[in-house]
Amino acid sequence: MISMKKHNQMNESLWYRMGRLLCLFLLTGMGTLCAQNVTNVTAEQEGQQIRVRYTLDKSADIELYYSEDGGKTEKGPLRQVTGDVGKNVAAGQNSIVWDVLAEVESLKGNNIKFVVVAKGNAAVTVNGVKFEMVYVEGGTFTMGCTGEQGSDCYEDESPVHQVTVSSFYMGKYEVTQAQWKAVMGSNPSWFEGDNLPVESVSWNDVQEFIRKLNAQTGKTYRLPTEAEWEYAARGGNKSKGYKYSGSNTLGNVAWYDGNSGSSTYAVGTKSPNELGIYDMSGNVWEWCQDWDGDYSNSAQRNPTGPASGSIRVLRGGSWSDYARYCRVSFRDYSTPDDRNYYGGFRLVLVH
Repeated sequence: MISMKKHNQMNESLWYRMGRLLCLFLLTGMGTLCAQNVTNVTAEQEGQQIRVRYTLDKSADIELYYSEDGGKTEKGPLRQVTGDVGKNVAAGQNSIVWDVLAEVESLKGNNIKFVVVAKGNAAVTVNGVKFEMVYVEGGTFTMGCTGEQGSDCYEDESPVHQVTVSSFYMGKYEVTQAQWKAVMGSNPSWFEGDNLPVESVSWNDVQEFIRKLNAQTGKTYRLPTEAEWEYAARGGNKSKGYKYSGSNTLGNVAWYDGNSGSSTYAVGTKSPNELGIYDMSGNVWEWCQDWDGDYSNSAQRNPTGPASGSIRVLRGGSWSDYARYCRVSFRDYSTPDDRNYYGGFRLVLVH
């Protein structure tokens, strides 16, 4: 463990130890997962500061994060920073200087990495089909049966608890049949149409889709954690406290049993939520990464659910469900090999 004290407590041996730590993470490689237009991220110690260099291929708003566990969890955005950071940073070879001790008391671990995030929406094209992602700035929210859910909650939505999630990109839409076909070359769906959400896909099927998508794009897509899903469904740090994703009136934002006519609909045909994300209530259920498990009273950071289990989490409700099941806090689950015509998914892209 390497400890860094406040500035007025520093001494030469402490900075020697910090230098060893920085050499370690630089020698082991940054391994950084960056936003779509950030590359070549490196870092080096300069006296009492750290300079992070990066290449930006087009103008963007830039934030800097760091991780003490190799990127599993991130801290930030960092505030005691100068240089090419903040609003409208120009494309080119850029650098950020972080005044470490003005912001944190210690750095602990032997796998410290930095993440440069270009804020904004991201998109890739696979075999002529676009995948659009919305930037979701990290924050802290109350997860579970909060007041606006009224008397509709079930026992597994409690206890309510504070959760902090790091920033990520969330699919603007549920994955469509056109997107599935572009990656997999086939279409398993019951209701057919390129702009309809893909359904009749199991959690296991989705993992194979993601493996192939990552191989084709060189990026790191995955399913959202249950916490990320609920945070985004609630509108992230732009949340207005709605019962459903984007409204207290379900019909404005969702296809459900009250208006669907017993079928799915093209993604994005209802109103989006506060983040500009569509169909997080209704249309098709969405697989999450987590095994199903009970909530805890304690505050959590980037929870990923139980380490093992037999059923995976689903969220959001579908075209065949009552309004009660389309709420932002409602939880459902199924076995990883289950396929049905009301179950689909959306993607997360990590930095």
